[in-house]
Amino acid sequence: MKKEIAFIFDLDGVIVDTAKYHFLAWRNLAIQLGFEFTEAHNELLKGVSRVKSLEILLNIGKVELSEEEKQKYLLQKNEEYLGFVYKMTSEEILPGINNLLNYLDDNKISYALGSASKNAPLILEKVGLLNRFTAIVDGNDVSKAKPDPEVFLIGAQKLNMKPNNCIVVEDAIAGIQAANAANMISIGIGDAKVLNEAAYVFEDVTGLTPHFLKKLMQ
Repeated sequence: MKKEIAFIFDLDGVIVDTAKYHFLAWRNLAIQLGFEFTEAHNELLKGVSRVKSLEILLNIGKVELSEEEKQKYLLQKNEEYLGFVYKMTSEEILPGINNLLNYLDDNKISYALGSASKNAPLILEKVGLLNRFTAIVDGNDVSKAKPDPEVFLIGAQKLNMKPNNCIVVEDAIAGIQAANAANMISIGIGDAKVLNEAAYVFEDVTGLTPHFLKKLMQ
């Protein structure tokens, strides 16, 4: 018998790769503040809010700023990042996503977005996916960052589904932990060693084949 399920997708690293734009904007800020910010450092910011990301960045550079300066740099970083976002097109949708959403639509399975990004609706609009989601939960809806399950619990609520009938697709360990804490099925996209707390792990979304999804719905 088919179980009634719904999907909740993280945005960055699952649907599109905006991490590269975040990296460029954070790196330019670090250069401005007089220190180096590497791609390895950038891994620490995955799935983390903008404010917390700045704290991590300043910690790396051992830089202390006033609250007023922090706000100025947060605004500057976001404006630079948005400059990249406004140029995004549907070509930036990651492999497998369109096929997966088509499969979910064909099988009348609803899906939501669960992202820490306040720019999530804008990004979805730019790549032409905004109208496909039943619900969107972004950084404006949540007060607690992943690994707190708040973002996914709100997603389940908006989808009118019980948490244990929801499947979360995530690329960050904090997101996997949030999904597990919400009592949802967690699917990791990326490195199996890093995402070892996920129920299932695939290198990319193309691993979520119709055969796998059918088994999941049993």
